[in-house]
Amino acid sequence: MKNDASELLAKALKLPAEARAALAGSLIESLDETIDEDAEAAWADEISRRIRELDSGRAKTVPWSKARRMILGR
Repeated sequence: MKNDASELLAKALKLPAEARAALAGSLIESLDETIDEDAEAAWADEISRRIRELDSGRAKTVPWSKARRMILGR
């Protein structure tokens, strides 16, 4: 089985970034045995709120390179 997983990983790493991200998300979701409907609704509300803030101009974005420096303290 370990060999199969290694081969599968090697193939997955050759996928384009978007496909790898989708695959990773699907694998992570497969680990959840139960779905918390309240949490799903809360995340949907939070996402909607953040989009409204971006659209209205109340929230500002920063490039990843700057955010990474801020996070890592460099």
